[in-house]
Amino acid sequence: MRFNMRVILRWTHIIVAIPIYGYLYSPFDKLPLYAHPTRYVFFPIMVLTGLLMWKGHLLRKVLMRSPARHQTAS
Repeated sequence: MRFNMRVILRWTHIIVAIPIYGYLYSPFDKLPLYAHPTRYVFFPIMVLTGLLMWKGHLLRKVLMRSPARHQTAS
């Protein structure tokens, strides 16, 4: 499962980065058309997938940790 999740994250990261490159290298008069989707959709998704690929193992470790049992002193 880890392998599949990493492949999905990697391809999502790559595909979402394409519109960002288009925004950066588009003619100046077309920038307003790409501004809102790039800032509020594509860039946050790219950052999130990048962080999950980088530090996702720590997040999975924290989420999969079993809750500590409370021991009562007698």
